[in-house]
Amino acid sequence: MHSYYKPLYAIKAILRTVIGLTFVLASTFHFTASETQLKIIPPFLPFRRAALYITGALELLGGYGMLLPRFQRQASQGLAALLVAIVPANIYHAYVYFKHSKPSKARYYHYSRMPIQVLLILLTLWSGSKNNPPAK
Repeated sequence: MHSYYKPLYAIKAILRTVIGLTFVLASTFHFTASETQLKIIPPFLPFRRAALYITGALELLGGYGMLLPRFQRQASQGLAALLVAIVPANIYHAYVYFKHSKPSKARYYHYSRMPIQVLLILLTLWSGSKNNPPAK
């Protein structure tokens, strides 16, 4: 491997660790702040509490998977799929906010959430991919 690829792989490893730990931390809120988290899930969806706990468990498993080399690729793909699956909850959360709130700085959070989620999906997939250097 050429030495100029080493910083890229170091960045990838750091990012993978940050993403893994972030998902592990975020998963805890599914269990410790479940009433608050339930407000984000659209009320018309069935089995909301079960979905909350299942997504929390998947975040926990995916987060730990990102930290274990053997499972990094599968974990990154699973977390990316989970991030896509929760898009309806993010849209609902933004809708409720805009419907019931006065304009504030928090509005920018809702405007930026979807682009940030797309970026997070891409970074999760990239950081969990194999570290194969280009062919010489």
